[in-house]
Amino acid sequence: MPETTIDGPVVIVGSGLAGGNAAVSLREKGFTGPIILVGRETRVAYGRPPLSKTYLRGEEDLSGWYVKPTDWYDTHDVELRTHVSMQGVETDTKHVRLDDGGSLAYDKLILCTGGRPRTLTVDGADLAGVHVLRTVADCDAIKAAARPGVRAVVVGMGFIGSEVAASLRQMGLAVTAVLTGAFPLQTVLGDEVGSVMRAIHEAHGVELVPEDRVAAFEGSDHLERVVTANGRRIECELAVVGLGIEPDIDAVESTAIALSNGILVDERCRTNIADVYAAGDVANHLHPVFGRVRVEHYNNAEKQGRAAARSVLGSTEAYADIHTFWSDQFEHNLEYVGLARDWDQFVVRGSIEERRFLGFYLKGGVLTAAMGLNRGGDPELDEDSELRACQRLIAERAPLSPATLADEHVDLHSPPGV
Repeated sequence: MPETTIDGPVVIVGSGLAGGNAAVSLREKGFTGPIILVGRETRVAYGRPPLSKTYLRGEEDLSGWYVKPTDWYDTHDVELRTHVSMQGVETDTKHVRLDDGGSLAYDKLILCTGGRPRTLTVDGADLAGVHVLRTVADCDAIKAAARPGVRAVVVGMGFIGSEVAASLRQMGLAVTAVLTGAFPLQTVLGDEVGSVMRAIHEAHGVELVPEDRVAAFEGSDHLERVVTANGRRIECELAVVGLGIEPDIDAVESTAIALSNGILVDERCRTNIADVYAAGDVANHLHPVFGRVRVEHYNNAEKQGRAAARSVLGSTEAYADIHTFWSDQFEHNLEYVGLARDWDQFVVRGSIEERRFLGFYLKGGVLTAAMGLNRGGDPELDEDSELRACQRLIAERAPLSPATLADEHVDLHSPPGV
């Protein structure tokens, strides 16, 4: 890695997964200068996946999800400032303003501010009993309310909504899910896979209210029912709004840092302002394969935080990770690699009926994404997994025929003609 001169502190704003990994990577790569890690939560950097699954259900604590244990920061001379937020950036004088009235000088700045949950601006949205899920505190509040016998409404059936709906059912709650599309995860996975996910949820007792939206929450001092645009009145004591996140860019909107659906960065996680970088959920990244993308998944935050740190230290390597993510819902595991905004062919290998298959998303005959339901292996852990092979095929942009992808006898690690 080329050497670079850093005259002052590296300030990392956002102590989530991307920020925590950026700090760790700086130390692992030999940087010995000051590192200041600023975050609004009261704990060290951690991964969020258990919040909608095992932690929510009380099956696991977060100790295995910390980027590093609490004492690592002291022993590696990383100054950790918790429960404080960035209020602004003075890029000309290279200072970060904080909401506690203080400011921090930086030589290099890595913005990992993440995102905040989208909310509903409808009547009753501020009633007690209406929740979002982003932080441990959010999850603890939902856990406290999610007693067996409670009736819950989940708003939205993307990944967070689908996982929360599954967890609440496993916890013994009656669950109704309101979704604007026809199927869970329809936008990301398409109709065929979405119909499978719908069947899975319905088989486990989740009532789906498709092609509808929440028009109001009703109750006196606590949530009593949800009213939908199509006139459904759903009695409930708990609602979880899972409509995804929006990038947290408020503190940089008045600066010269370029913004569009997040903070714009190049292939090396650099913004348009010298010495300012961004990573994680907030970064709209110029990807060598996928073009401009903003990715909100665990594996991207972990790897992109490290990539930003390498760039700070002078690396000229592009961040070109072929994205991966996973989801566990009931007894079913879903793995996904690549990125498909749209596609003109969807090819299946295996059995949709048995809920054990691979799905391939092609655009113009080129594989852009692949998913596996109860099949395919973890591409992050298993070099021999079918989805690891798909990552390579996506990166190479190799033309592939649907017949080749559908044929169980074709080894995806060495398909003919590739």
